[in-house]
Amino acid sequence: MTTADTAPLSYPFNVAESLDLSDAYEQVRNSPGLLKVQLTYGEPAWLVTRYAEARFVLGDQRFSRAESANHDEPRQSEGRRDSGILGMDPPDHTRLRTLVAKAFTVRQVEKLRPQVRQLTHELLDELEAAGPPADLVDRYALPIPVAVICRLLGVPEQDRPKFRAWSDAALSTSSLTAEEFDANRDELRAYMGQLIEEHRRAPRDDLMTALIDARDTGDRLSELELVDLCVGILVAGHETTATQIPNFVLALLDHPDQLSLLRERPELIGGAVEELLRFVPLGSGAGQARYATEDIDVGGTLVRAGTPVLVAVGAANRDALRFDAPGTLNITRTGNQHLGFGHGVHHCLGAPLARLELQEAIGALITRFPKLQVAGDIEWKTQMLVRGPRVLPVGW
Repeated sequence: MTTADTAPLSYPFNVAESLDLSDAYEQVRNSPGLLKVQLTYGEPAWLVTRYAEARFVLGDQRFSRAESANHDEPRQSEGRRDSGILGMDPPDHTRLRTLVAKAFTVRQVEKLRPQVRQLTHELLDELEAAGPPADLVDRYALPIPVAVICRLLGVPEQDRPKFRAWSDAALSTSSLTAEEFDANRDELRAYMGQLIEEHRRAPRDDLMTALIDARDTGDRLSELELVDLCVGILVAGHETTATQIPNFVLALLDHPDQLSLLRERPELIGGAVEELLRFVPLGSGAGQARYATEDIDVGGTLVRAGTPVLVAVGAANRDALRFDAPGTLNITRTGNQHLGFGHGVHHCLGAPLARLELQEAIGALITRFPKLQVAGDIEWKTQMLVRGPRVLPVGW
């Protein structure tokens, strides 16, 4: 086993103004053991890039998320993220996740499909009426998940500009100071606390009311846990999906053979979304470090207790030892056990909802506009944990 004490490499490798996976990942994947990397802030970490080791680290409970609170966690921003449920281990993680999980089962989420389908058609009607060029992000990709998560939680949709700014800051890797970072978090918490009080006064048939009931009646979570859980659902429930819709459109436009096949065979949309989740590396770099709670061998490297490990999901999803022709987009791929939604206890809670939204959004868009094309300069998100267009002008 290697315990290399060589100087860590500067990380992340990916650039923001693209959806490409950096060539550096392939070099690292093909080298023995793990690579020691250094993010802008925090202590050095081991980087996992191969599929088997990624699943191992994400799935083995000897790797702790909660332990990061006791360390100088590797991160891209000065501010320390209070990760809420994502920063917990069982049994606390299990307790909170169980409260929310029933709202995001495949069966429950499928009940939303008619609403999401109607919403996509209404937005496309408005897009078509406005005429090209139109910004696909602001006019289509963002409103879909925002509307759905707002209805689920009971958040007024007219407040979208507020939490859009908070969400951007929460996922920012920019030069926000730790104080600015904390102030932004406190504003978002205060906003959510106010909404919770409104729901207490006038209960509704939504997820927030159900969580308040678990807090007030069952005493199954603290007030801060309640606030942070609602904040987490709101941010995670729209940001990644709103980013992946334009990302997937760009990937399909870049692979006209696959786009043509999907138009000819719309029934392939489910598999196409899974393949796009595998193929498109969403993150600028790996985050959410896991800390070894004992000495563990990972791919021939001895990871000492108390040492952080970062899992590069985008690289693992392109591992030739797991996927045939991993660098090729193939919407007919079968047995696609990608790690796009993570793995283990922190597997994305909202995965069924994200899948549904992506299927409906992409399917409706490419059907409505057979000549869809980029019609202007793309403005990329920069200094964010997620990569994708902030503005994507399209024509048809």
